[in-house]
Amino acid sequence: MNIKLIAPLIVAFLFWSESVISVTTSEVSLRCMIQMVNYDGEGAYIVVGLVDSEGKYLDTLYVLGDDEDWYYELEEWWKFFGRSKDSVDGITGPTLGGGERTILQLDLQEDWLDRGYGLRFETGVENEGYFPREVVIPLTSDLEHGKHQGEGFIRYVRLARG
Repeated sequence: MNIKLIAPLIVAFLFWSESVISVTTSEVSLRCMIQMVNYDGEGAYIVVGLVDSEGKYLDTLYVLGDDEDWYYELEEWWKFFGRSKDSVDGITGPTLGGGERTILQLDLQEDWLDRGYGLRFETGVENEGYFPREVVIPLTSDLEHGKHQGEGFIRYVRLARG
């Protein structure tokens, strides 16, 4: 083999592979605990979504409540999701009742941090109420570890890396 032909190919490959690696975004893994207030009635449907600085949905991260017949009741999320018809397979779980808690695993893109994005928790309970912005948590690189108080069915949300 002629080294004069192979050397430029090796150099080109090295530059290409480094540019591919630098474009790849890394993920931030979060544990998210949702603690519900005590209430009587049906379980709450909860959507955890990625929103921009204006509060518009960009992505669905998790859905608690696996009966699709009720998704339209989460009106603001449904405006986003109902048109997209994206699958929520693998990111759904059962509803949460009064006093219950759950821990979710959320995988975020690192480049979502410090760009004005946030996590939005939207909740609804049949015949009990609807909270389109129950909890909104700004996505910053320090990701506050305190309790983020809810306004309706969620008592608080806690986030932790890992």
